[in-house]
Amino acid sequence: MSASSNSNWDRRTVLRAAMGLAAAGGLAACGSNTGRGSGGSGDGLVQYFHAYGEAGVEQAVKRYAKAYKETSVTTQWITGNNFEQKLFAALLTKNAPDVFEFHPQIQLIKSGQVADLTDIIEPVKSDFNQADIKSHTVDGKIYGVRMIDDPQFFFYRPSLFEKAKVEVPTTLEELIEAAAKLKTSKVKGAYLGNDLTPVQHNLIWSAGADTLTADNKPAFNTDAVAEGLKQLRGLFTSGDLLLDAPADWWDPSAFTQGLTAIQWCGMWAMPAMQEALGDDIGVFPFPKVGSAGKESVYNGGWSMFVNAKGKNVEKAKEYVKWLWIDQKEYQEDFATSYGFHIPPRTSLAESATKLKSGLPAEGVKLFNEFGHFDNIGWTQAMIAAFNDVMANSVRKDGDPKAQLAACEKKVSTELEKLFG
Repeated sequence: MSASSNSNWDRRTVLRAAMGLAAAGGLAACGSNTGRGSGGSGDGLVQYFHAYGEAGVEQAVKRYAKAYKETSVTTQWITGNNFEQKLFAALLTKNAPDVFEFHPQIQLIKSGQVADLTDIIEPVKSDFNQADIKSHTVDGKIYGVRMIDDPQFFFYRPSLFEKAKVEVPTTLEELIEAAAKLKTSKVKGAYLGNDLTPVQHNLIWSAGADTLTADNKPAFNTDAVAEGLKQLRGLFTSGDLLLDAPADWWDPSAFTQGLTAIQWCGMWAMPAMQEALGDDIGVFPFPKVGSAGKESVYNGGWSMFVNAKGKNVEKAKEYVKWLWIDQKEYQEDFATSYGFHIPPRTSLAESATKLKSGLPAEGVKLFNEFGHFDNIGWTQAMIAAFNDVMANSVRKDGDPKAQLAACEKKVSTELEKLFG
């Protein structure tokens, strides 16, 4: 689900940046105003959520919490761009939340910040998407319960494709050619986010590479990735790409307001797009890069974690189990009633009526066929290093191979710290 803010930041990158600081102990507490009235010694539970952009999400989350009868659950709904700052500042104090949503990050585990949830997940482990289980597992233990899967891909206007006599691209070359043909005096051909970093993982995957190998070694420094960076540089300088949109990639407004014919965005935005554009919407994965490549879809999402340093760990685990494992009705409601998302539970994903036809069904198909999930060992420092590759080789015309080599050196240093 999207954030409510129209910030031009990549919200996932910002959150991960804060996590890296917090895990290192470098994020100072922001005073006593954490929004938790009773402090850390209260008998009830406190959960932190960022402010989703879709209408009704806040009310739904609070409704679920109210239905829990074992103890009171207070929801802190963090608005604006400072969810990560409030969350991780609070985690360093006695007023920390008992439960919070975030993404799988190995620093959370290495710092002892999140509780092992293997015991509550194990009985239903086979009913979860196994890629979600893998992305939350370290040394055989599962940390965090996935709430929603959020595939990201390109959205396009079939009517504009037909008018320009453009076919759906399957290669990066074809995407660049399509953007040129689709551009008019009022509409740009494509939008990949204001700084292009939202597609950087897909560039790696679509080139037949990966962020890390199975034994945690750098895997992205290939000739195919370098060539893809060169192609993106060409697109960036072509004049066919929408730059500096009023709202960043996760918000569908650039697409729905007719600023671009193609936009990289998430499945969560489908209802808003359909309301604005009706059936004139299609989706396709990030196209393949080079002869050895394959189309790719980024599967983001949100997960629920228990604060292992809190005073109510067992009580918090019971609540997480009740809501995100036992209450299938609430899980499906959360995934399909406020934007479209894929439930991580296989049984729910297969039975969710709203995902069975039309554009949502096509999104699910792409998710299943081309999906890639976060690697829990790919840390914020590594993400930031590859952000530099995008900035220096795409936006500043640096040599891609040199940039990839520099990035590989930084990533290797981080991996040495984490895994020895």
